[in-house]
Amino acid sequence: MNKKTNEELQALAERATAGDKQSLETLVTSVQDLVFNLSLRMLGTFADAEDATQDILLKIITHLSSFRGDSSFTTWVFSIAANHLKNYKKHMFARYPLSFEYYGDDIENAKIRDVPDLTQNVEKDILAEELKMSCTNVMLQCLDPESRCIFILGTMFQIDSRIAGDIMEMTPEAYRQRLSRIRKKMADFLGQYCGEYGSGRCKCKDRVNYAIQSHRINPRQMDYTAAVEIPVKTMIDVKNAMEEIDDLSQDFSFCKPYQSPERTKHLIQELLCSTQLSVIRNS
Repeated sequence: MNKKTNEELQALAERATAGDKQSLETLVTSVQDLVFNLSLRMLGTFADAEDATQDILLKIITHLSSFRGDSSFTTWVFSIAANHLKNYKKHMFARYPLSFEYYGDDIENAKIRDVPDLTQNVEKDILAEELKMSCTNVMLQCLDPESRCIFILGTMFQIDSRIAGDIMEMTPEAYRQRLSRIRKKMADFLGQYCGEYGSGRCKCKDRVNYAIQSHRINPRQMDYTAAVEIPVKTMIDVKNAMEEIDDLSQDFSFCKPYQSPERTKHLIQELLCSTQLSVIRNS
């Protein structure tokens, strides 16, 4: 992830709008990991996050001339991404919605001891780590889209409540109150059920085979284990143009940021290098 100040991003946006292809490429590269991580937490799977990231970056490219500099460029990107993701209906969990009641019942009543060994010679500790990251990310899908977005902005990106309120189209006070309630709901669920982050009975290592049988993880395609992690401080530095970090930070350590997958980067590069780009931007 390339760190850029707000002034640098704004200058890049001005040059890109004027037709500078290199500035456009640098601009998109600077925000693609931010967009991917917001998409991943909002949608729950790597595949859906990749698709949404491409859609959002294309929207940023085609609407770049509408950026007036009234806010920071990163704030503008967050607003476009958040609005797109709150209304996104093509992801798996839009078709198969989750709830905390369903998740809790599955933890309490699933017959995990009846499942045979499905690990395919992959170390169980590795599979358990994959399940932990997947499970806690999917758990976010138990929240409605707006609540999910509020939680991600406040907990993962630690965005100042004034800026986040603008993104979510609510007052800073309303945003802070919603964020506090949502964090409590998440913390209460983790405390009651999760043995990794709370005092619950659920242990990832015990549920590995059940998770494989339920298609929640795949020993041959472990997205989280294979992903390149980004230090949380770097993510915060990247959006440092969004003013002060508020004092509502809480340690939800499963909110780890990742680099966007190579496939997404290659597709964006192909678009930026294509002869169709000028047609798309002017459409």
